Amino acid sequence: MATMTKTELWANRSADDVKAVIRAVYKQVLGNPHVMESERLVSAESQLADGSLSVREFVRAVGKSEFYRSRYFEKCAPYRFVELNFMHFLGRPPQSQAELSAHIVRCVAEGYEAEIDSYIDSDEYQAAFGENVVPYNRSNTESGQSQVTYNRMFAIDRGPAQVSSAVKSSQLVYSVATNSTSKAAASRVNLGGSGQANKKMFRIVVTGAKFTGPRRVSTTEYIVPGDRMTPQIQRINRTSGKIVSITEIV
Repeated sequence: MATMTKTELWANRSADDVKAVIRAVYKQVLGNPHVMESERLVSAESQLADGSLSVREFVRAVGKSEFYRSRYFEKCAPYRFVELNFMHFLGRPPQSQAELSAHIVRCVAEGYEAEIDSYIDSDEYQAAFGENVVPYNRSNTESGQSQVTYNRMFAIDRGPAQVSSAVKSSQLVYSVATNSTSKAAASRVNLGGSGQANKKMFRIVVTGAKFTGPRRVSTTEYIVPGDRMTPQIQRINRTSGKIVSITEIV
């Protein structure tokens, strides 16, 4: 679940203010789970309290934690992982197929931590939240947000009763791929685990230059299951192919 209200840590903060910010970050970034004492980032919390860590850097620490990695990166389908990253770190859904594909490729080519950094180090994050505001659901609070954005956010964030990690499969594959509006209605979510996510099939479209004979650009499509996506993308990168899009076959 994405936080609906703006929570900021001021310079003259009290101990209660720090506790409120910590709760808000855990709720926003970890997707509304129950965080056990043993799962808390005690060192990062202390650094936030003494001012040596900004809210932005605390968000980064939570995003790179074993808790986040194990619940989202390791157990969710690739599209679902990226959808949730957009919601947890930028407070909005992905806006296009290009955004989704770019983040999936980055995650494979550069690694998990680079994928998390790409949101927190973005100009968009800085403009929306700066150093000391906890990310929150911006689809309900910012003027100019389209109905498409609102409906897509609703599709991936069902409110306080939903824990993000309960849904393993993508909720926006069709609407993003077709640039259409997701209906704001109860979805038939797939509650299966990582095994089901890995059985999903994906189409990877690749362009690459051929230098035998007349120079021309070829387009190739690969159909791969979720559990083979990473090695397939790695092979494509080794051959200098350019990934145009990655779409889940539904």
